[in-house]
Amino acid sequence: MFDHNKYIPFQPIKLTDRSWPDQQITQAPDWCSVDLRDGNQALINPMDVEKKTRLFLHLVKMGFKEIEVGFPSASQPDFDFVRKLIEENMIPDDVTIQVLTQARESLIARTYESLVGARRAVVHVYNSTSTVQREQVFALDRDGIKSIAVEGARHVRDYASKYPQTDWVFQYSPESFTGTEMDYAVEVCDAVIEQWSPESGREVIINLPATVEMSTPNIFADQVEWFCRHLKQRNHVRISLHTHNDRGCAVAAAELAVMAGADRVEGTLLGNGERTGNMDIVTMGMNLYSQGIDPKLDFSNIQEIIDVVEYSTELKVHARHPWAGELVYTAFSGSHQDAIRKSIKHHEQHGYEKWNVAYLPIDPADLGRHYEAIVRINSQSGKGGVALVLERDYGIELPKWMHIELSRVVQKAVEASGEEISSEKIKSLFDEHFIRTNEEWLLDRFDLHTEAGQIWGQFALGESGPVIKGQGTGAVEALCDALTATYGKAIEVTQFDEHSLSRGTTAQAQACIALSIEGSTYTAVAINDDISTAALQALLTAYSQSTTA
Repeated sequence: MFDHNKYIPFQPIKLTDRSWPDQQITQAPDWCSVDLRDGNQALINPMDVEKKTRLFLHLVKMGFKEIEVGFPSASQPDFDFVRKLIEENMIPDDVTIQVLTQARESLIARTYESLVGARRAVVHVYNSTSTVQREQVFALDRDGIKSIAVEGARHVRDYASKYPQTDWVFQYSPESFTGTEMDYAVEVCDAVIEQWSPESGREVIINLPATVEMSTPNIFADQVEWFCRHLKQRNHVRISLHTHNDRGCAVAAAELAVMAGADRVEGTLLGNGERTGNMDIVTMGMNLYSQGIDPKLDFSNIQEIIDVVEYSTELKVHARHPWAGELVYTAFSGSHQDAIRKSIKHHEQHGYEKWNVAYLPIDPADLGRHYEAIVRINSQSGKGGVALVLERDYGIELPKWMHIELSRVVQKAVEASGEEISSEKIKSLFDEHFIRTNEEWLLDRFDLHTEAGQIWGQFALGESGPVIKGQGTGAVEALCDALTATYGKAIEVTQFDEHSLSRGTTAQAQACIALSIEGSTYTAVAINDDISTAALQALLTAYSQSTTA
């Protein structure tokens, strides 16, 4: 049975004077990528050396200064990869590698062997402190678990002294921090820190893992703020976060915990990690970017990041992945398309320096995306989106009253196919329904002259067709009169628009017209170097539709 009664609600800590809700993130935290360790251990097919190398180099290219590269004491491939990075001098001077080890002397000794010759490295030691693991996995009390942590910290310190050529940074994680009593988490971390003496200059990181995401992000932020308040040597250590995504809130938890006092965030590109994944650095970094904060990482070629991650992990990035997904800058909804079109045009007209476009929290071009991907047309699309495609891809800007006519044509086509319609197909439908006409209705030549305040016109249809004559207050009215006199159908011009398609003396003109003939409406468009010719041809094209209706 699907029975919620068998689960225990998570109990929050009492923190009535929390301060983090009043804080604002104004700068990026220190980042540490764990793609090569935490991300790698979660893969169906762990990365080989070539894939690890490619991912490591790309992390460096993006600007990561701390990268956890493996668990060398637990895996020979990880050990060999760490040696490769060091021996082949692949680690830039401004990048620090990090390795993970359990709090056991043999594993710590092996860890230091893997790091021989490193300029600078973080040795990350951990043991689980949670209530459930103490009682059910290790069968130890609080003192027993704390002694494991303290002994591991002592070995980390002592083995470091055997390799003085390396600049060592020590990091400790009370694994399953979120399931640990807060006073006990502080007690264990204080005991570990005491072994490392950060007050004397040793760089120390305390990493707080939400190994299993057990609560809402605000409760995790309370835990972090409480921990930071009570840690004895808080001013001498960096507080790091390592949130997992069991509840789908890893990014939110990390953001709130940074507001609560954390300095550093561990995560993976695009969120790969065990179970539902790790904190997604691309998402959190781009969240900062969208608020005008430099994330200190380069996401400008998001497709390259996706390509490297997919190659290395053999996992596809979801099309709706925040910021990075293939479809996140694509609007199918008609109202969204219309708003995007108008908002972008408004920006262009006013020359705004700051980005503030409807439905687009950032400029897709900043990530190497292109506007071609913003609007795609299917059966859910509206008139604004269809018009934007023509304007964007072909420079054809239609008056608003024509959006409805064009949308009807496109809507009918996509409903018939049941599929998304391409930009090329939209242009083809536009030409077929509004521009193309039979040869006998093409304006071959015309002559206009003014007499007694009226325009008199002669209009030759087709190369060998009739020459019809009419008069009116203008050229369009004169042609309407000529058509009515010749073919017997009264014409009313209900809509008319003409404008230049570009600037300069060589610019082409576009004319759009809607006619009412015997109770039906006919719409057409014509483009010509001469604005009068464009107007007259649009009228002829629209009229020709009435002869085949």
